[in-house]
Amino acid sequence: MFTRLGLLIALIVFIADLATKWLAINLLSEPPRVLEALPFFNLVLGFNRGISFGLLNSASPAAPYLLSLFALVVIGFLVVWLRRANHTFEAVGLGAIIGGASANVADRLADGAVTDFLDIHISSYHWPTFNLADTAIVCGVILFIIYTRRDRAL
Repeated sequence: MFTRLGLLIALIVFIADLATKWLAINLLSEPPRVLEALPFFNLVLGFNRGISFGLLNSASPAAPYLLSLFALVVIGFLVVWLRRANHTFEAVGLGAIIGGASANVADRLADGAVTDFLDIHISSYHWPTFNLADTAIVCGVILFIIYTRRDRAL
């Protein structure tokens, strides 16, 4: 039951992320523009050739494949973990991480970079742009931490 739940979450995250990236590219690229959604939140198109926050950014033609290979190994490990899940938070958290990581791999392999478009800022300080997959990964990690800490809190 928990494996199916996690895989369903992964599929939903995967489809939603790729759909929102497609929308962002079509809304923000021709002509290039920034859309102010809220005083602290913009939609702005960016492409990350590295991993989180642009770390390991490389123009090497092999970089997308190496980063994707590493992510696929991690995804494989998480799928095995998901098969052993025995709690809803664990399954949903792992599913969100798997779905987000899989969507970023698909995007990276298709375009050589991960499409980012969500921009949170305070005045002129901008958090690095991110996407729905990144958000799902962070939320999945938070749920997973809650799951692992639940016994210690009781």
